[in-house]
Amino acid sequence: MCGITGWVDYKRDLTQTREIAWGMTDTMACRGPDDEGLWTQPHAALGHRRLAIIDLLGGRQPMIAEEDGQELAVLTYSGEVYNFQELRRELTAHGHRFRTQSDTEVVLHAYLEWGEDLADHLNGMYAFAIWDTRREELLLVRDRMGIKPLYYYPTLHGVLFGSEPKAILANPLAERVVDADGLRELFAFVKTPEHAIFKGMYEVRPGQLVKVSRQGITKRRYWKLCSYEHTDDIPTTVATVRDLLNDIIARQLISDVPLCTLLSGGLDSSSVTALAAKDLRESGLGKVRSFAVDFVGYTENFKPDSARSTPDAPYVHDLVQHVDSDHTDIVLDSVDLMDPAVRATVLRARDLPIGMGDMDTSLYLLFRAIRRHSTVALSGESADEVFGGYNWFHDPVAVNADTFPWLAISDISGQANLDLIDQDVLRMLDIPKYRADSYHQALAEVPHLPGETGHERRMREISYLNLTRFVQMLLDRKDRMSMAVGLEVRVPFCDHRLVQYVFNAPWAMKTFDGREKSLLRAACADVLPESVLQRVKSPYPSTQDPGYEMALREAVRDLLRDDDLSSRQIINPVQARALSRRVIDDRSAQETRGPLERMLQLDAWLREYQVKLDI
Repeated sequence: MCGITGWVDYKRDLTQTREIAWGMTDTMACRGPDDEGLWTQPHAALGHRRLAIIDLLGGRQPMIAEEDGQELAVLTYSGEVYNFQELRRELTAHGHRFRTQSDTEVVLHAYLEWGEDLADHLNGMYAFAIWDTRREELLLVRDRMGIKPLYYYPTLHGVLFGSEPKAILANPLAERVVDADGLRELFAFVKTPEHAIFKGMYEVRPGQLVKVSRQGITKRRYWKLCSYEHTDDIPTTVATVRDLLNDIIARQLISDVPLCTLLSGGLDSSSVTALAAKDLRESGLGKVRSFAVDFVGYTENFKPDSARSTPDAPYVHDLVQHVDSDHTDIVLDSVDLMDPAVRATVLRARDLPIGMGDMDTSLYLLFRAIRRHSTVALSGESADEVFGGYNWFHDPVAVNADTFPWLAISDISGQANLDLIDQDVLRMLDIPKYRADSYHQALAEVPHLPGETGHERRMREISYLNLTRFVQMLLDRKDRMSMAVGLEVRVPFCDHRLVQYVFNAPWAMKTFDGREKSLLRAACADVLPESVLQRVKSPYPSTQDPGYEMALREAVRDLLRDDDLSSRQIINPVQARALSRRVIDDRSAQETRGPLERMLQLDAWLREYQVKLDI
């Protein structure tokens, strides 16, 4: 999977600043524990940390393309290109010769053959940078769905870039400043394309190319969702979805290191696990390995809430028995979740105080445990966005609201988080206006069919908002928590062929059985047990242990006793203290946990990252 970073400066000799470039590269060590590399020439430095997945010996980076002893281009690359074998054959027919078996070399030669149009040929998850030594130009490329991250920071005479903000911030040219727009992005629970929160830093948008030359920086979208008439009937659509999933899973099972699946007992992860089990069994490769997260006493003491009506474990075990997977439950307790060292690691992985509390911490601990056995995992992430699984797809209030649907019906919007902000700061930020502007910007992008009206038109908009905004928050979380332990997590439901096809299926077809995710349920019905097929959507689990809530409250009270409270400029201590002392019951625990988590993380971030607020 790997971590990449680099520096272009047209006025400086970067061969004299290798120590700084190495420092940037070292911040990516968690993403690439297997190897490291740095390539420099006077105006460019490219760094790489490698997690070896394909061609363990031959895929070292940065990788250089040469001809007659002349360096043509240099690549630092993160991710996986799943169609690299077909591309290798095509490029060989064009006269290219390969020294390794890696997909990295295929990407490098694809650039030599097609230039920046290489992105049109790639199927996968990737973020990479190519320095063309002939033109002295840098090309940054991010995959279509934004599965892999990529940030950049323009400087006076060039640019800094990296897989994560920490790589950029390791360079003294990058200032650790957050202005009012950065705070708005932090607190609004929206995901504005290209916004990286730190002032002057940007995120390469999914499906975007960024070119850096002596003339400046230019950007181009090479892919985005488009609308076309869906002419397949329901049986054909279901069969096409299954055919696509069979092909996607088969491609994503290719690995030279141990591989597993993430299993929650829901329709999404169970479908991935079942199809993977089927493919491996038919290929004579044995059982699929699966892992699930659980909490001490969670199933026995489970209490249904507004988000979750059932615990995962019974459904996990039904699926395990049905497909005969080699399964392990990773069971956590509140001591694990409140471990200060673990929480600090999660914040460093995120680089920002935008976490989801114990759901981030437990995901990190799950991945850390998996990494002892496997290097690659397949996930069911993003099926809800693709097939319409969330409750806000089906709630008339959310669907008809003049805002992002996830903000309309759920406390996921974090209103209680805003209640902790100093009122003067809150008025200045004007979060409602920021959300409204972001929503209407997103709405203006939606590609409609001519004459499309009514509910179908609105559901296309809802789907687009989820596929371009909400999914990014979850993909970011998945990437940071997995790469913090050097685990590559693949996301089959983000294959752009599947996303594009299902996006254009009419909403009536996506709900043809009267439920959520009808197409996925029908496509995988033959490989799943009945209990999983009929299970109601349940999100990633969150601990229900009252001891965790009490530990959070005590941590906040301890923080408020500190005279050097880093977040004092933003947070209202009186409100925070009152919140930490509220009587605990099931409802108050749900309402207060998010704000308590946010305050602890915000204060730690301001202190540890030495953030300067420009508000």
